Amino acid sequence: MAKAPKEHKTNALRELEAAGLVHEALFFEAEATMTGEEIARAQGEDPDAVFKTLVTCGKSGEHYVFLVPVTGELDLKKAANACGEKAVSMVKARELLPLTGYVHGGCSPVGMKKLFATFVDETAQLFDEIYFSGGKVGCQVRMNADDLQQLVPFTYADLTV
Repeated sequence: MAKAPKEHKTNALRELEAAGLVHEALFFEAEATMTGEEIARAQGEDPDAVFKTLVTCGKSGEHYVFLVPVTGELDLKKAANACGEKAVSMVKARELLPLTGYVHGGCSPVGMKKLFATFVDETAQLFDEIYFSGGKVGCQVRMNADDLQQLVPFTYADLTV
């Protein structure tokens, strides 16, 4: 586990290091127009093993975090079923920073302002390691999902369309 240079530290990377969990921080240049799948391919990663972090709000007003492959799309009905809500909707990009501490495109499941109920697409179980945002655009974390679960308790579920 290599430590990230101080100028690259994010809340996510600080928490992972403090917890002593095995992970690798990966840094890259990305154009604002690139999709997660394009970034994964440019990095030589299997896009199915790269997960985007999506934040939703349920009918109850509770917020939920979902990790789904960058190649997929969150099925809102499956998401609502997973968290026991009648319906969920995506949080607007402008609401993301005050709610989580992260910006759109750099939202990590680790190090949010508050620990929200989190759900990971069941396909993550197919990989020894998964990739997810390290807390800012141009930063990814690679680690074992079971290790991630020690820091961010989550439930596996069928979440994609």
